Amino acid sequence: MTDKRPHTRLDTRYSDGTATATPWAEAEKRLAEAELFWISTVRPDGRPHVTPLPAVWSRGALHFCTGPEERKARNLALNPDVVLTTGTNTWDKGYDLVVEGEAVRITEDARLRELADAWEAKYGSFWHFDVRNGCFHHGAGQAYVFSVAPGTVFGFGKGEPFSQTRWRFTMED
Repeated sequence: MTDKRPHTRLDTRYSDGTATATPWAEAEKRLAEAELFWISTVRPDGRPHVTPLPAVWSRGALHFCTGPEERKARNLALNPDVVLTTGTNTWDKGYDLVVEGEAVRITEDARLRELADAWEAKYGSFWHFDVRNGCFHHGAGQAYVFSVAPGTVFGFGKGEPFSQTRWRFTMED
C-alpha cells in the first residue's frame, strides 16, 4: 500500500483546451465512494477475464475479495497484475477511473477485520464477513482478500471539458 503522492499529468492529446488535471485527492474520493468496479485479470492462456465486484479503498489501496476457486483468484495465483475500472456508463458526463497495479493477498487477521468492517460500513449487512485463518468467511464460503496499491491511475473527465489525467506512483512505464 502506498501513501506516496503521485506524479500528476494532464494528457493534452485527449483533453479539451480548457481542461486541467484532476487533483489526486478528488480521484481518491471517487475511488472511495464507487460502489462497483470491473476487475481485469489474465487467464493462464493469455486471454483476458473481466468481472464486476465491490471494492473498498483503504490506506491508499483498493481491496477486493474472491473465492479461492474463482477464475480471478486462479488467474492471480499465476499473474498478480490487475486493472480495476469504475465510473459511469455514459460518454458525455461523469468520470471514469482505471487503476493499474499488482494484487497482493492480505492474510493478517487484524487487518482483515478492519477491512471486513469497512465492507459492511460501505455496503451494509449483506456484506458482513467473519475473519479467521487469513480469509473472509460469509455463510459456508471463504474468500481471499487482495490489496491493489495503484501503480498508474487514469482519469477520464467526460463532458465539457473532456479530460484525461494520469497519476503515476512509479516512474516506470
